[in-house]
Amino acid sequence: MLTHSGRNVALRAARILSDARDIVDLARQDGRALSGPLGLGVIPSIAPYILPRLLPSIRDSYPDLDLRLRETQTQFLLSELLDGSIDLLLLALPVESAAIETCRLFDDRFLLAMSQSRRGSNHVRATRDMIERDKLLLLEEGHCFRDQALMFCGLQQIENSATFGVSSLSTLLEMVANGLGVTLIPEISVGLESRRANIHLMRFADPEPKRVIGLAWRRSSPRKHDFVKLGETITAVTEQLRTQASEHHE
Repeated sequence: MLTHSGRNVALRAARILSDARDIVDLARQDGRALSGPLGLGVIPSIAPYILPRLLPSIRDSYPDLDLRLRETQTQFLLSELLDGSIDLLLLALPVESAAIETCRLFDDRFLLAMSQSRRGSNHVRATRDMIERDKLLLLEEGHCFRDQALMFCGLQQIENSATFGVSSLSTLLEMVANGLGVTLIPEISVGLESRRANIHLMRFADPEPKRVIGLAWRRSSPRKHDFVKLGETITAVTEQLRTQASEHHE
């Protein structure tokens, strides 16, 4: 175990190493957009839905980019961003850190998922009361999507919620399909998850619950132009997913 002084030394050393990586990035800049190595961290409630469309687009548009992916929870990604292990994050905003700069990309609305056996009229909009009358299935603690779902319900925890150590939305939806409760899913997941049998998705009445998706990078990084450029590609890919979701549930 590090002593108090040891922890301070480790933190300062991490900042020095991070600054050194930024200097290397600056030296590599040769006018070409998105070239060379780039570590991208993505949270689990985004990665399976955006990456299958995003990666081919990046490969075609930026063949000189050496993209290195990391998928894990927000708290770990932020730590790795600050110590220089990762260059850029794709996650839910806001991020509270003076050392981190962010860029908002798009709003990702939530839908209510229930089993087909409980399906009502296609023209009925979901409400928070529907969740309170049923069992809300949630991801395990540590996932920001869990916190966002609870925030929509207006509570830090609710009596009729259930967590089973589940770390993926796909597993939650299998439980929903088998009548174990209801859950919330992000709009970007609809194109993939709506193919699942025995699942009915409902949009919420206005104002619809949502999360804000964006990019985050070290404020000291010299590659802001690259990150903004990549954000434009992500936004274009997301528009395709949103159109697909609308075709299913508008």
